Amino acid sequence: MTSPIPTNLVLGFLGVGKTTAILDLLKKKPEGEVWAVLVNEFGEVGIDGALLETEGAFVREVPGGCMCCVAGLPMQIGLNQLIHKARPDRLLIEPTGLGHPSQIIETLTGEHYQDVLQLGPVLCLVDPRRLEEQKVLENVQFQDQVAAADIVIANKTDLCTPEQVARFDHWVAEQQPGKTAVFHTRQGRLESAWLDGETALSEVSTPHAHHHHASSEASPVPDIQDEPWQRVSNRGQGHFSVGWRVHPDTVFSETALLALSLDSRFVRFKAVAQTSDGWRTINMADGALSVSECEPRELSRLEVISEQSLDADELDASLRESIEKTGLSC
Repeated sequence: MTSPIPTNLVLGFLGVGKTTAILDLLKKKPEGEVWAVLVNEFGEVGIDGALLETEGAFVREVPGGCMCCVAGLPMQIGLNQLIHKARPDRLLIEPTGLGHPSQIIETLTGEHYQDVLQLGPVLCLVDPRRLEEQKVLENVQFQDQVAAADIVIANKTDLCTPEQVARFDHWVAEQQPGKTAVFHTRQGRLESAWLDGETALSEVSTPHAHHHHASSEASPVPDIQDEPWQRVSNRGQGHFSVGWRVHPDTVFSETALLALSLDSRFVRFKAVAQTSDGWRTINMADGALSVSECEPRELSRLEVISEQSLDADELDASLRESIEKTGLSC
């Protein structure tokens, strides 16, 4: 009989650095092992999955909100396909930062997977700076991500004051039930040893506090050759997203994209895009902007997330203005 696959959830609120942390873990995987990642994004265009594939992992995406909607069917389909294709030695699962963990954990430990998966410690990343925001502390998804975690990790400590780190330590010490371990890190650097062991399956405070997401475009994704400029939207849990899939022959101005990313309405801007200076990954969260080179992709993907309703037509026009050249008619 095949041994159950060691499986870990990596939780955290929007923009805390989950994808960066998983990228770091993938770089540390033992030679010869096959790791797989099931990633769920609030938006529709699958940017995190594109980033994770750069480290050679098998990646399956469940885009468009919450992977446990519709009685967990999208998650189970993605999970089954990933297990069958990759036959991994370890599985990492990254739910959306606006997701609720209890139903995901219930699925992973239920009858369909109890002999297939071995759920290890649940990790939750927290940005200590966000603990100063009452709306975050009162957010039920944030509360239950922390409650479900076995290990809580303060990320981005290099951007925090000593007082903010001390406040995190005091706050996490008061969490009930107590945590197996608490760590501090920066730039998403995790230790692979933190993945070993078992989860305590801690109860969350509101196990049924789950909100379905409404996607404005649920139709199959068109071929990028047939439709070289594709726009999609999503909304749920007080957040709104607009995303684009764009033919790679369309070249953006990197300067214009960076300017667009700093729009004060956005809580998140993500892109893997072809620019006049080459392919770039752009990530803006909490006002912190990072840019890096990346390998060419089959298309550009861009997305914005906001806590206020967005005028998709206005954003679409702004993005089109950032085009430097194109070999296509968009």
